Amino acid sequence: MFRHTHPYPPFNLGKATKLIVGTLPPPRFTIGKYNPCDVNFSYGSIDGQLWTILNSIFNVGLVFETTQKAIEQRQALLINNNIGIFDIVASAKRDKIDASDLGMQEVEFRDLISVLEKYPKLDTLLFTGGNSKNRPEYFFRKVAKASGFVVNVIHDQVPRIHSFQLPISKRIIHTICLTAPSGAANRAVGSLKAYKEMKVSFPHKNSIDLRIEQYPPYFTQQKSDWLPNRSN
Repeated sequence: MFRHTHPYPPFNLGKATKLIVGTLPPPRFTIGKYNPCDVNFSYGSIDGQLWTILNSIFNVGLVFETTQKAIEQRQALLINNNIGIFDIVASAKRDKIDASDLGMQEVEFRDLISVLEKYPKLDTLLFTGGNSKNRPEYFFRKVAKASGFVVNVIHDQVPRIHSFQLPISKRIIHTICLTAPSGAANRAVGSLKAYKEMKVSFPHKNSIDLRIEQYPPYFTQQKSDWLPNRSN
């Protein structure tokens, strides 16, 4: 059985107000074998779409190559925009060496709640996947249940918004469940009302365009600009 460990530590926790929360990069990143145009950094798989989406949103001219320049560009984007990365999975075991979320077994988590308590600027979690099995929000719900706190619904349509109160500091943290930035999620994207409406008005647009339209408020705006008034 392959032990799939996360090769990257959390990034930019001290300055960030929001955290991107995923699971694990593909197993090849654990063993240091990269495909052409992979970047040796979180979400660096050329098959993923997060950096393509953020590159469009922030217009920073990211390069997609296995170089130090590519790493430093992504780090600068995160630092300059007060965004951190804290993938919730530390390690998992796999019978088959692939990137399937469902293939993860005996999952070990990083201590997200302690990190949120330690860094008072953090107030928003940006999940790169939903509440289906072994996706980021699914694992967060397991952590929340184990920690004994309640997750409240603020907005129940994609992108879904929830809130919870930290047990010690009593700060309110909000979570955003974004449409996953992966090719594997494209089938689910096709069923979204927003995607169908976009295709009617703009037939040339694709699933990446939907994400480019969905993501910006949560990455570029203050919480008060996107949070419904009825929220905590």
